[in-house]
Amino acid sequence: MSMATTLPAAARRGAVPEMVDGFGRSIEYLRISVTDKCNLRCVYCMPEEGLPWLRKSEILDYEEIAEIVRVMAGMGLKRLRLTGGEPLVRKDLPRLVAMLSRIPGIENIALSTNAVLLAPVAAALKEAGVDRVNISLDSLRPERADVIARRPGTLARVLAGLDAAQAVGFDPIKINVVLMRGENDDEIADFAELARDRPFHVRFIEVMPTESNLELSASNFLSCDEALEAVRQVGSLEPVPGPPGNGPARYFSFPNARGTIGVITPMSHNFCDRCNRMRLTADGQLRPCLFGTIQTPLRDPLRQGGDIRPLIRHTLRIKPEKHLLVQGSSEGSGGLIALSQTGG
Repeated sequence: MSMATTLPAAARRGAVPEMVDGFGRSIEYLRISVTDKCNLRCVYCMPEEGLPWLRKSEILDYEEIAEIVRVMAGMGLKRLRLTGGEPLVRKDLPRLVAMLSRIPGIENIALSTNAVLLAPVAAALKEAGVDRVNISLDSLRPERADVIARRPGTLARVLAGLDAAQAVGFDPIKINVVLMRGENDDEIADFAELARDRPFHVRFIEVMPTESNLELSASNFLSCDEALEAVRQVGSLEPVPGPPGNGPARYFSFPNARGTIGVITPMSHNFCDRCNRMRLTADGQLRPCLFGTIQTPLRDPLRQGGDIRPLIRHTLRIKPEKHLLVQGSSEGSGGLIALSQTGG
């Protein structure tokens, strides 16, 4: 049998995949914000006083989220990540996960969480269909973690969630650390040691400017190159493929380590040329980029019974080539006040 006859019929006909943007990038990954609310007020993410929250009627219900994913999966979407705000503040999240996991074409469901509420629901989420988790953790020191999150008792609850994630078998488990000079840069080596001793994938992330963190992003920016230099002071690193996932991280490892060390460099080394994602906000805006002002409303057309596929195709066509962020400036952010507004 020839190779041509073993290909799917669509490939033999030369069909063009639908989930491709105007620059030829294959968009197979959707980040879904299930809520704009969060139980923390991390200094790099949200104002201490919070934001005007969306009304319940403005937020997509679980059936609407599932329908949007069902349509996009029919167009070539394969992977999902549930975000917020903090997704675990939304009630009965395992029910949504179960709905999404049954949609044909969806191969993987991930969760991004601060893990404060994770321990009691980790097993239910795993059973419902969550494959892997990303956990935000910006300090291993209790008092400092409270200062960064602006909430008391944060670290103990995050660590309990991390232990629960490992106990129920989420794999991989990624720990996201936002780098801040003068705030947590003296803990870089401590975080790296987690990846030596436990099967965790520690990723250092450069802070990205929004309206609420301009002073921090201007004065406390620390590049991932500097973080890697700090890690190399405690052990040699070699590049490695890293764990499976959808993101732009580059990975390294200590010799014989159980985990890896990753770097995500939106500011120092732009990776937009490899972007494979779009975002669905809690109120049903389909955004082709985390930053900027481009978005397409899906909620109301969906509620009116319309076909949202032309809107999805339009959003793919207008996806920008790259973000236009400037460190310490609101230029390029599209007026974004907090990362929670668009799902981070």
